[in-house]
Amino acid sequence: MNNPMATVFIIDDDVTYLRALSRMLRASGFQVVTHSSASGFLAEMQPEMNGCVITDLMMPGMDGMALQEALRNAGSPLPILFLTGHGDIPATVQAMRGGAEDFLTKNAPKKDLIAAVNRALARNEQNRAGHARLLALRRSFELLTDREREVLRHVVQGKLNKQIAADLSIHERTVKFHRHNITTKLRVYSVAELTRIVQEAGLFQ
Repeated sequence: MNNPMATVFIIDDDVTYLRALSRMLRASGFQVVTHSSASGFLAEMQPEMNGCVITDLMMPGMDGMALQEALRNAGSPLPILFLTGHGDIPATVQAMRGGAEDFLTKNAPKKDLIAAVNRALARNEQNRAGHARLLALRRSFELLTDREREVLRHVVQGKLNKQIAADLSIHERTVKFHRHNITTKLRVYSVAELTRIVQEAGLFQ
């Protein structure tokens, strides 16, 4: 069942094909928004957009590969699906290495396209859930004071309280106090779990 809030964004400079594809997808129950250029789509892109992108590969101005890179650089969670009349093996490999959901030719069977769109929308839900978790993690780290973050950095390096105290020129009891505050604020009580969420959030990269 299609997510009624998810949108399939189609980008193709062939207006006739764009209209035909959008009609077919709407008839199949998808919500569709069309753009005749990648730059036009990017100009209207919003962080909260939910769905997936279907883009032609060869387009004047910004082509599909450049759009894929722009989406990746913007941190967009929207999965991308290439649908093109100019596909070749090197382009397919490049697109898939860049994280594309699929790479189909424009004469692909309707069932294959529908299946690819459904996979892309399912992946979108996973991406959004992961993105929401990451934001929540980063917000929880914002609760820590600067000193608590310093102590946390040493904790995830596997250092003992007395080693942390020596490194930071503070009393060992103070380290224990900060560690208590860290675990309380983050609701994580083992060093292994602290290390995992620090890595997941990219806190000390």
